[in-house]
Amino acid sequence: MNNKVLMIGAGGVATVCAFKIAANPGVFDQLLIASHHKAKCDRLADAIRAKGFTLPIDTAEVDADNVEQLKQLFKSYQPSLVINLALPYQDLTIMDACLACGCNYLDTANYEPRDEAHFEYSWQWAYHERFKEAGLTAILGCGFDPGVSQAFTAYAAKHYFDEIQYLDIVDCNAGNHHKAFATNFNPEINIREITQKGLYYEEGEWKETAPLSVHRALHYPNIGARESYLMHHEELESLVKHYPTIKRGRFWMTFGQEYLTHLRVIEDLGMGRIDPITYEAPLADDPTKTVKVNIVPLQFLKAVLPNPQDLGENYDGETSIGCRIRGIKDGREHTYYIYNNCRHQDAYQETGMQGVSYTTGVPAMAGAMMFLKGLWRKPGVYNVEQFDPDPFLDTIARQGLPWHEEFDKDIEFNV
Repeated sequence: MNNKVLMIGAGGVATVCAFKIAANPGVFDQLLIASHHKAKCDRLADAIRAKGFTLPIDTAEVDADNVEQLKQLFKSYQPSLVINLALPYQDLTIMDACLACGCNYLDTANYEPRDEAHFEYSWQWAYHERFKEAGLTAILGCGFDPGVSQAFTAYAAKHYFDEIQYLDIVDCNAGNHHKAFATNFNPEINIREITQKGLYYEEGEWKETAPLSVHRALHYPNIGARESYLMHHEELESLVKHYPTIKRGRFWMTFGQEYLTHLRVIEDLGMGRIDPITYEAPLADDPTKTVKVNIVPLQFLKAVLPNPQDLGENYDGETSIGCRIRGIKDGREHTYYIYNNCRHQDAYQETGMQGVSYTTGVPAMAGAMMFLKGLWRKPGVYNVEQFDPDPFLDTIARQGLPWHEEFDKDIEFNV
């Protein structure tokens, strides 16, 4: 098996992942960067070469919604692994192409349909038998959350608990990009996620809350108190399945009041809609005349908001993401907190991207490394917690995301 990888996407996360691949030539032999805009791929490849990296890098244009285009690209390049850092809408077309061409697969976010702000693993889990029969591995959700958060949970279960009973995943971005309003990754995906109803797991049932209606102040290492909001997040779906002793699982994310005010205005104005509307646009060659076109308000909003890839230079502060766990070991109750803090400026100095892209791109590279080394390789479709967490967590620590542990302290979730 060769160690050639094909990465689809050229955004912030892909930029970090590509830089990290180039920095590990002992594991990766070649890289092909493909996206809908080849010019973006070329700029990324040039930026990596400008840093002095010598890994062979090719670029290509591909429509990730088009299975036939994907198949043609995969057959011509023949990668061992396809890293999907495109949009979540495209997960299934890329998986279909992988099956057709005998390529293994890794992504960082689970599938969601374009016409519905809804995401769950069922669509991708349905591919398990097909990947298994083909002798191919598919690794789902290998970013930070999902991804590292699941590896943290698996690490706790492996080393410190007989039963994990209470799990709270906490995600704090205490950085400041000095923009009136911007999202840290693709605005369309980000806003769709945040405006959904909250969802958490308790005593064998999923419970819904109104969007961002449940919140509380939590303390984060080196940051302090930040208001944290209960949200729906995909890794809970797989974690409660694979760790059935969990009595309650929740996900929390921080937002500033200015961000939430802008978000409310966006929704009130209808700019968060994902259904097409008809708009009379002026003709370019004759502005006095118009033509009716269909636009999706959220996609238009994405076009006018700051590009997340351009936020890094003036971004200061840091992120803090981790798992707060309560459970049983040898008949006694214990608490455990495992987390990473990442400074935005450190990420920018290394890759030109801000910390949110960095914390997702590094684990994507590390997951690819686990596969190529044969450590995470088994036919079928799997979530991160179904693999050995130890080599993965060791790798991300050495690649720029060191993590820390706290034992038997107040984790603010004892009730």
